[in-house]
Amino acid sequence: MDRFARPAALVAVAVLAAGCGSSTTTHDHARPAGGATASATPSATATATPAPVKLHVTGRGHMPAPVQLPAMTAAGRSALAMGGLSSADTSLTDVVRIDGASGHLVGHLPSPLHDAAAATAGGRTLFIGGGQSEVGSAAIERVTRGGAVSSAGRLPAGASDVEAATVGGTAYVVGGYTGTAPLTTIVAVRPGAAPRVAGHLPRPLRYAAVAAVGGRVLIAGGTSGVTARREILAFDPATGSVSKLGALPSPTTHAAGAALGGRFYVLGGRGALLTSQRRTILAIDPASGRVARAGRLPVAISDAGAASFADHITVAGGRTA
Repeated sequence: MDRFARPAALVAVAVLAAGCGSSTTTHDHARPAGGATASATPSATATATPAPVKLHVTGRGHMPAPVQLPAMTAAGRSALAMGGLSSADTSLTDVVRIDGASGHLVGHLPSPLHDAAAATAGGRTLFIGGGQSEVGSAAIERVTRGGAVSSAGRLPAGASDVEAATVGGTAYVVGGYTGTAPLTTIVAVRPGAAPRVAGHLPRPLRYAAVAAVGGRVLIAGGTSGVTARREILAFDPATGSVSKLGALPSPTTHAAGAALGGRFYVLGGRGALLTSQRRTILAIDPASGRVARAGRLPVAISDAGAASFADHITVAGGRTA
């Protein structure tokens, strides 16, 4: 649970829409990012060059207050951003609903937490894990669009520094930190069932970018606690296996991950240095693992929240250099 001096002040909510054909409003055309490697078991599609990716990036509004490390997910047509760190570097209980360009405080978590994961599974929005004072939480909370919070279970072990993605009605919680050790686990969380360890990462991992694409959970970058990493991994819930899909152009941690149009996007993030924030948006082809630059955020940030919708990604909060 990294502690920072100050999160970004009132970072705008950015909306990224998939482009079709040429567009004068496209922020950046896809360019090979370099350094990506193919999957160890390429298929017929693994050698194909990904189609050009174009993203249109716009500022949409502001959060009610500065926040970094919020747990964020789509909840119907809205996004929920929960917990995080304030500008005073304290954990938050805030539940903020983002509707278009507006973010409104609608409720509170039972206790202040940051570095948690959020996912929508089985029609329920879940706030998972998180930490405070170097102690990981095992709590899983159900949160409604109106901000009501109720208990929905517990993780096998307390974990902060986590991210999650949903496949087939099950949320998969990737890696994390207990407060004393980083984790290799991928935990399946399904409403109505006891959470279980569904797989293991090849090494301990925290602060990775995570999203579900094509029935798999894709995982990019992250850190074991000191060193930022480049690997792009794919977890297959059907087999419980994790394989290497490719590599990022440079070591990246504290980035946001999201899916859109069948691709995995890694938004912002930083390297090992606390002040090495980036504006880059990377698009990852889920078949080949190849990486392309797809656009740039309005400002270089790490530790933002992101939520995927059918035609856009909403990005909120974060930390600048």
